[in-house]
Amino acid sequence: MKVRRKAQHKVFVLLQRTVLLAALLSASAHAQFVGQGARDSFIDTSILKPAPGSKVSILVFEDLGCPACARAHPYELSTSEKEHVPLVRRDFPLAQHVWTFDGAVFARYLEDKVSPKIAAEYRTDVFASQRSISSKDDLQQYNALWMKRHNLPVPSPLDPGGVLAARVKADYDTGERLHVTLTPTIVVVTRDKYQVVCGTQGGINDPTQLDAIVAAALAQAVPATPATASHPVPGHAAHSAAR
Repeated sequence: MKVRRKAQHKVFVLLQRTVLLAALLSASAHAQFVGQGARDSFIDTSILKPAPGSKVSILVFEDLGCPACARAHPYELSTSEKEHVPLVRRDFPLAQHVWTFDGAVFARYLEDKVSPKIAAEYRTDVFASQRSISSKDDLQQYNALWMKRHNLPVPSPLDPGGVLAARVKADYDTGERLHVTLTPTIVVVTRDKYQVVCGTQGGINDPTQLDAIVAAALAQAVPATPATASHPVPGHAAHSAAR
């Protein structure tokens, strides 16, 4: 009986090690930049180009009220800064989050009227404060306090001509063209390839792999030239020194 138990234990341990090794190998494979569209449902991929002057960019479709977007946000910022690649953000406010369209419009106001850096700080703070915002009234109160803390006047009206709202809607329409179905959708793009990090049904959707995928993309990418940099990525970008 003891011999049988020992044999069973050895088999169990061996199986555990095999499963762990397979998981590690799988994660390693996904963390490489293989330039793939496997399992994505993208339609119009013509927008998947790096920002002008760069050979690699991180493209993100996000909703300010999306918890998964909030979790991915620090990894996006960290990788962009560490690898010196542009982080191109596109607003994709979901209908079930009634306040996030207005939040995106407010972020655009800050980007245009104050500075892109302040707008990026606002987005980071909103992600961190998601649990305290559940309505448009909550957002208005949050924005008033946020502006007060930053010694900035609250704009009234915010977007009288609807220009900022139109830009947010344009971002959303771009996501529809691509066929974004999940937020965040995070894509590492080069001049002729792309790899989805998050945003696919059945994919790993792991923002912690962003560092490794971007580093691998940089190692493979063709250097940017005036010809390759002529494909602008409309939207708002938080740039590091472009690579």
